[in-house]
Amino acid sequence: MESLSQLPANAAAPLVDVVESASDAARLRQPPLLIRGSLEDYLDGLGLGRGPLRAQRIGEGHSNATFVIERDGFEAVLRRPPRPPYPKHAHNVLREARVQEALADTAVPVPQILVTCRSDEVLGAPFYLMERLHGQVVTARLPAELDDAGARRRMIDSLVDSLAALHAVDPAAVGLQDWNRGPDFLERQLNLFDKLWLVNKVREIPELSGVREWLREHQPADAASTLVHGDFRLGNVMYEPSSSGTIDAVLDWELITVGDPMTDLGYLLSTFTEPGDPESPLLGLGGVLRGGGFPGREYVAARYAEKSGRSLENLRWHVAFAFWRTAVGLEGYYKRAVAGLTDDPFNHALKTGIPQLASCAAATAFDGEFV
Repeated sequence: MESLSQLPANAAAPLVDVVESASDAARLRQPPLLIRGSLEDYLDGLGLGRGPLRAQRIGEGHSNATFVIERDGFEAVLRRPPRPPYPKHAHNVLREARVQEALADTAVPVPQILVTCRSDEVLGAPFYLMERLHGQVVTARLPAELDDAGARRRMIDSLVDSLAALHAVDPAAVGLQDWNRGPDFLERQLNLFDKLWLVNKVREIPELSGVREWLREHQPADAASTLVHGDFRLGNVMYEPSSSGTIDAVLDWELITVGDPMTDLGYLLSTFTEPGDPESPLLGLGGVLRGGGFPGREYVAARYAEKSGRSLENLRWHVAFAFWRTAVGLEGYYKRAVAGLTDDPFNHALKTGIPQLASCAAATAFDGEFV
């Protein structure tokens, strides 16, 4: 991962997402995310639609970029990495596509993958196209059809049940056994995020160091070895466009791996805001949850234990770890904001958001909060 001294001096230039042609892209100081003419030519070669391409960036993700693309006779969702520079092995969208193809015939709801493009020649980076679904991604606002107590409970039941279904998939049975690096997943994770902090940090946050020591001292043995989503939360699923509260698709597979499934549950709970939780731009990932009327963290944990058959004995450790690793990982996003490589307000809000996450990690580790 790049240091601040390695970031381009022209990083403060205005950022443009979509341009018409490769020549337009060449005139920009920072590369665009989508070149309309190049993508039209690529789709023409595949026989996918015809005529001018319409593109709209969607979602509240702050890592890989997502667009709805439309032309006569064709529509899809496109996923590609963010603007460079970024670490060599990060933002692997082809990995996302592979896991969704692997899960197509399982109980885990995923969109159909339509096209994967491994070449950088079309958009300057690999990308994939998946079917466009027309459900509801619930973030800051609850759709009217889901705005009652019964629908709220069904939403959370479906959320937890989808996580349990993912963890029930045998990686070998769906052709993902090569992702299994064996035991000591949690040890590798701690080592990884220790290294990330050394690379990412642009300021000292003492609470993160204290939590790191607590995590080392209280590290449990791995609970199991399953597929792990890595970013499983309310905002990363799409609900059917009805009052059923049923999940139509699990989204954003960027961090998928094989490891301890309890890390997914700990992360879900770390994002599962309840009324009365501290105000924070990151705890706000729970969005509508803060308004109340949903089952709480205790219900989520109990339902997961019931559906998965797994013990919650070390849940406090996993929630503290989730806050800690999220803070460490997002410091790299804040680093990009400091360097002027992004105009995303979320990244700039990390100036205060990451220290707040560190405080949540400390409160969980030392006082047992958020579990």
